[in-house]
Amino acid sequence: MALPLKPQITKILEQDVCKLTHLCMWKKFASGSTDNNMIKGLVLGVYTGEGEQEPKLSVTAEKFNDRVNGKIVQLVREWNITGDVGKGKVFNNIDPEFRSIAVVGVGEQNVGFNEMEIIDEGMENVRIAAGVGARSLQYHGCSHIYIDDLEYPEQAAEGASLAIYRYNEYKLEKHRTLSPLLHLYDSSDVDAWTRGLFKAEAQNLARRLTDTPANRMTPMHFAQSAVDALCPCGVTVDVQSMEWIELQRLNSFLMIAKGSCEPPVLLEINYCGTSPEDKPILLFGKGITFNSGGLCLRSRRGMAEYRGSMAGAAVVVATIRAAAALSLPINVTGVIPLCENTPSGMAAKPGDVVALLNRKTLSMRDADKAGVVVMADPILYAQAAYKPRLVVDIATLSKGVGQALGGSATGLFTNSNFIWKQFQKAGTITGDRMWRLPLWNYFKKLVTNNKSFDVSNDGTGPASACLAAAILHEFVPCLDWVHLDIRGVGMLTKFGTMPYLLKDRMTGRPTRTVIQFLFQMACPDTKK
Repeated sequence: MALPLKPQITKILEQDVCKLTHLCMWKKFASGSTDNNMIKGLVLGVYTGEGEQEPKLSVTAEKFNDRVNGKIVQLVREWNITGDVGKGKVFNNIDPEFRSIAVVGVGEQNVGFNEMEIIDEGMENVRIAAGVGARSLQYHGCSHIYIDDLEYPEQAAEGASLAIYRYNEYKLEKHRTLSPLLHLYDSSDVDAWTRGLFKAEAQNLARRLTDTPANRMTPMHFAQSAVDALCPCGVTVDVQSMEWIELQRLNSFLMIAKGSCEPPVLLEINYCGTSPEDKPILLFGKGITFNSGGLCLRSRRGMAEYRGSMAGAAVVVATIRAAAALSLPINVTGVIPLCENTPSGMAAKPGDVVALLNRKTLSMRDADKAGVVVMADPILYAQAAYKPRLVVDIATLSKGVGQALGGSATGLFTNSNFIWKQFQKAGTITGDRMWRLPLWNYFKKLVTNNKSFDVSNDGTGPASACLAAAILHEFVPCLDWVHLDIRGVGMLTKFGTMPYLLKDRMTGRPTRTVIQFLFQMACPDTKK
């Protein structure tokens, strides 16, 4: 049974699809400013000089320097701007059209893939430079910011759009940091620029969903947000109620959900970009909208961060929205179980056992590790219902992956070398890297070697990330499958924050990498 949603959704679905798609792609890019008080700013790039040579202006910066009679070169020399990545200066009133001009270092020119860092440094440097420049001009009150493409317009758009994003919906309007409009300057590659905006805006959507307080992002609130974000793009969203969940016998999901007064919801999302007969890629997102640990209550210190336990679900919604906006020729299905994990008289108790759809039994020995329990039956249902060619699950599961990798990369587990190579390539391009961790039988034995049940939800010993992946692997035995543990990258960023993101805010990672992965799967012969 599908849950009733806002009346205006029905009206929206009856409108012209082309208009809705255009609205979906563009409405967020124009938030926060008007043309009444237009204040223009411009971001220009400068590269480090080779050897003892002076820093070198980008092609666009050289043209602009000629326009202002050499003032840019003069200021670069006076202020000793070296071209180091992300370092620069904002100058005011040197051009009648642009009130403020940010000159930002882009590092070495013509750098590319760094084998040791497993990243395309040229692309990442452009993101940093564009992001630092756009944010600086935002702080200077610019309502329209024009960006030098720096030879990578897509990456410039990503960095700038990610950098100017703010989550301040619950502040007084007069205290909010407004989001300026972004424009490509002196370049004709509008397609690449637009792709970058779509990808960044998808990540910003994931950031907004994840950062919203838990009382404003309950399972039902999340479902409504997903409908609002996806239906205008021509994506179908089915919102399944608790009655439907009970009929489907998704007992492991209900086991956790019954501890909260908020009713659980399961989302089924379908984007059809190619023939309906083609098997879809299944994106499965863990959607615990607040994880207190249940009866195994977590410490009050830092508990507010666990509103982000639905980061995997947010990435799935954002990724499918971007796939629709980019019209990727691929079928994608999203399944998202949504609930809260809270203590109550109805909450599951440590040691409780539940029978799964595959007839195995799962013991919840630790209520704090409810993620795999919530995911177990829904991921089995999704495979049977949609028969996907590939399963990608995205979840904030284990502290271990954060302790091992910090915020440097997403922990990836897979039974397919081909899928690993595709994700590794995608992370190289987006700057949001993946790192493969072991999925060995060693860990399978630690989660299945039990006397009175088949699988435990915690396993035995350390290596919590590997144990969680081994548990999930029990529920995806035959298909190509990849598990992305985003506990270290998808929640609050505390250390080593990327310059175009914000410290102590949710990141929305690794949305752009999953989008890039879908692009590679949809267009395998396209070089990018």
